[in-house]
Amino acid sequence: YALGPNVATLIGHNTVRREVMGNEARDPSTTEVAEMRRLVSKAMADGAIGVSTGLIYTPGTYSKTDEIIALAEEAAKAGGIYVSHMRSESGNITRAIDEALTIGLQAKLPVHISHFKVSSARMHGGSTVTLGMVDAARAAGQDVTVDQYAYTASSTGMSTMLPDDAIAGTREEVRARLTDPTTRSLIAKRMIDDYLNSGRPNLDYAKIASFRDDPSVNGMSILEIARLWKNDESWQAQVDVVLDMMTSGGASMVFHSMAEDDVQNIMKYPNTMIASDSSIRTLGRGMPHPRGYGNNARVLGLYMRDLKLLRLEDAIRKMTSLPARTMRMNDRGILRPGMAADLVVFDLAKVRDASTFRQPHAYAEGFDYVLVNGKPTIANGELTSERGGIVIYGPGKDVR
Repeated sequence: YALGPNVATLIGHNTVRREVMGNEARDPSTTEVAEMRRLVSKAMADGAIGVSTGLIYTPGTYSKTDEIIALAEEAAKAGGIYVSHMRSESGNITRAIDEALTIGLQAKLPVHISHFKVSSARMHGGSTVTLGMVDAARAAGQDVTVDQYAYTASSTGMSTMLPDDAIAGTREEVRARLTDPTTRSLIAKRMIDDYLNSGRPNLDYAKIASFRDDPSVNGMSILEIARLWKNDESWQAQVDVVLDMMTSGGASMVFHSMAEDDVQNIMKYPNTMIASDSSIRTLGRGMPHPRGYGNNARVLGLYMRDLKLLRLEDAIRKMTSLPARTMRMNDRGILRPGMAADLVVFDLAKVRDASTFRQPHAYAEGFDYVLVNGKPTIANGELTSERGGIVIYGPGKDVR
């Protein structure tokens, strides 16, 4: 296959655990840990750059720290890194950071925390504390970095709105729980209690990015759908909307849950790199998070040029040499003879993130040329037929 961008991969803990144990909410046996270790070791030999976790997602949410340390040790043997979507980005965020740092220390490998943020409304302003934890670890000699997308909203699946045990097992088992009146009622009560304790007045912050069964609700909030479907905006009605949609297969969501002050504070931190946290988008499909189109342009145009939050050279470093060093891409990220010619030519006066939450399908502006390994993927602002991307392998790849 011809590749447009360069591609490197991590071996995902959720993928490995699901392969060995399915979606079960239990501890692994000794034999299962050994098999998961084997799969991570094989992936590192195949060229993965490290091991990653998604600890708010099933089945990773059912794992304990020791299990992750065991797999991270296999990545460490091959010179890899540990990359984590942590267990919490809200109320338990400090414990989640502690866990990530502990895994790195005990497995003896660098730690990278994905899309660093503070999602809890009660904890807005807490980035000073969370960044302080990262800085203290670095001062003690630990290699720790973070990344960020430049928005006050996140995006993920609707399943994260439900209790972990409600979404354990197969799709059929989950659907059976949500359609059983008694079990559904208990799940709904737990969800309502959690939301009441969160301090949020309603679910207006949770908006639909894509719902296959009824695309007409794309872009609407759970509160708006409760008014539409239930003629009611009580907590019960809102939670019923979530459970109804989950019964129909779930939806992709956008959650407006962060504070701008925290976004800016994290962006200024020297060891924060810029990452979109977006999959590839299809133009015109759904109401996705605008980060998939405009993240880097937003950093350069809004935060660097307009708000002067960063110097140009610092913004560029956060997008180039810092991630290249962190991800072990030692021949990239710097303009220097002998380095790979991955280059972007842009007009800083024209750079703009045209994508918005209301109209997300719009390409970033101001980028004239993109060269991937010396081949012009974009020239004069237009996509070409050149495909210069390659697979980038980790240091543990078996070259035999």
